[in-house]
Amino acid sequence: MIRLGLRLGPALLALLLTAAGSQAQEPPVARDVLPNGLRVLVRENDAVGVVAVSLQVRAGSRFETESTAGITNFLHRAMVRGTARRTAVQLATSSEDIGGSLDGNGEVETAEVRGQALAAHWETLLTLVAEVALQPALRPDEIERERRLLLGQIKARADAPFSFTFDAMLRELYGSNPYGLSHIGSKESIERLTRDDLLAHYRAIYQPDRMVLAVSGQVEGTRVIKAAERLFGRMVRSGPETLAVQPVSEPSGERRVIARPAQQAQILVGYLGPGLLDPVYPAVRVLAAALGGGMAGRLFVELRDRRGLAYSTAVLTPYRTGPIFFVAYLGTAPASATAAEAGILRELERIREAPISGEELARAKAYVRGQLVMDRRTNVRLAWYLAFFETVGAGWDYPDRYARALEAVTADDVARAAERYLTRPSIVVLQPTR
Repeated sequence: MIRLGLRLGPALLALLLTAAGSQAQEPPVARDVLPNGLRVLVRENDAVGVVAVSLQVRAGSRFETESTAGITNFLHRAMVRGTARRTAVQLATSSEDIGGSLDGNGEVETAEVRGQALAAHWETLLTLVAEVALQPALRPDEIERERRLLLGQIKARADAPFSFTFDAMLRELYGSNPYGLSHIGSKESIERLTRDDLLAHYRAIYQPDRMVLAVSGQVEGTRVIKAAERLFGRMVRSGPETLAVQPVSEPSGERRVIARPAQQAQILVGYLGPGLLDPVYPAVRVLAAALGGGMAGRLFVELRDRRGLAYSTAVLTPYRTGPIFFVAYLGTAPASATAAEAGILRELERIREAPISGEELARAKAYVRGQLVMDRRTNVRLAWYLAFFETVGAGWDYPDRYARALEAVTADDVARAAERYLTRPSIVVLQPTR
């Protein structure tokens, strides 16, 4: 087999690292806190004539229960289906009239109402986002439409072999902790939730001191802040509130086999790692890239190229404030499942025994930083990054501090991270049946 991209040469490494470092030349961010506690962030970006808005609130599946699983996402999907002033169609038309769009959803750590438009219409866009956030209609008929869509999404996720197996892995790693819940909820919870439940959840989470408004694009920061004061300034501060966070227990380290119809076997090996505020977090992300970052990661080189045991393989790690999942996965032919599982476990053990080389370290660091740069190319993503990290308490400038921390990671740091976290794996195998 001929493998493309086996190694990143020095020129490409330099290019990626230079691109990552170029973020230091990005326009400064203006930050303001309204008297009610709502934080406003503005990045003036004249590169293109568009503007993006991300309004995020500290809520999501991390703070839900089995009975309320998916309520934050359900609420935000329903919120963009109409306000006290506009129907769903009118809202969509209003955003399209300014060359843009509106959307909303809930994730694990935050929930978001977002929009984008031509820069000339930034104030209209900001007004529409505020209208969705402050005056959601939550009409019963629209709630039912969204419920049907969510139930279809839940079914599709359960029918897809990888997502089904991955959800099973999260339950193995997190047990009863909400991190093990799907942010879109379960069939039982979505069917059970009522309009009154959504309204109560809305009133509980839409407090100004839990919200961050981020704007990126061809705008003037002072004008945006004044507009934010006009649109959101009447919200009343709720007072200090401590969000209940359930501790995460140590995973059992068990092996689970799921038999169901599928074309491929799915093999997932998972561990818990540090949250994004932990100083060790950057080293763990470099460790993940050394193992499963692209076609030069150890899993791809050994299990796909040399031994032909994998159709696809990678290591997945997220941004989380609590313990992250560190999941190595491999898709393979059913007949190769046993050898593939032994192979992935061997590579995870080997990286604890054989520290990565200088070349592997440079490539892994470039890979992680390159992905960070590539994901922040658009105003939509720039606004999301600003709002997300400010909302979760890391600070809007976390990505730049994270990039510098990645550059400082050493091979010894990676070795210590592997020794500390890659122990007692939890294993979930989907074994296809005929």
